[in-house]
Amino acid sequence: MTPWTIVPGALDERLGIVVTAQAADRVSASMPVDGNTQSLGRLHGGATAALAEAVGSWAAMIHASTLGKVCVGVDLNITHHRGARAGRIHAVATAAHRGRRVATYDVRVVDDEDRLVATARITNLIVDGE
Repeated sequence: MTPWTIVPGALDERLGIVVTAQAADRVSASMPVDGNTQSLGRLHGGATAALAEAVGSWAAMIHASTLGKVCVGVDLNITHHRGARAGRIHAVATAAHRGRRVATYDVRVVDDEDRLVATARITNLIVDGE
């Protein structure tokens, strides 16, 4: 079976997310800070969480597709370590567990200078497609 190919959704496009690498064990993408800020001019935590969820879910979907299945998110947690005011942020989701029923990914988000912005963990349930 051919693995699922990442197709960004409307929110991903609105946030300016660009996929830079994709595989079942690792997906990376970046997003501009500009246009994704909160009222104080810093990167919005919700935008960071959306990027983290996107890379983790895409990786889980690629994994699920190799099993002839799809996936749905069941848990996302994120810790914000530093703010960002300019440039891009870069997220990499790395497989922590790829099973037949559950896939969990650790996500690391850094700025253009490779400083840690956030860490996240996302878990997806693997289910039959509709």
